[in-house]
Amino acid sequence: MAAMKVLTLALLLSISAAKPPQPVRRPTGHLEQRSNGGRWYLAATGHAVFCYGPVMTLPQPNGDLQKVATFCRDGQAVVPLKD
Repeated sequence: MAAMKVLTLALLLSISAAKPPQPVRRPTGHLEQRSNGGRWYLAATGHAVFCYGPVMTLPQPNGDLQKVATFCRDGQAVVPLKD
């Protein structure tokens, strides 16, 4: 009976003394650093995109202005938005 208690105690101590699991390493990229915030936008293509950066107005070659979302989840730096 005493041997059973000793074995049980040894088992519990060995489990609690086990090394804690290492955190999962993720590659740190530009989007990983900007994980806070973000918003969904409707792209000019008709698809929804999730972007972390500000909305900007950029001049087009024909002289018009185009609203764009910046730093989007799909890896694009600039996505033209539907007005």
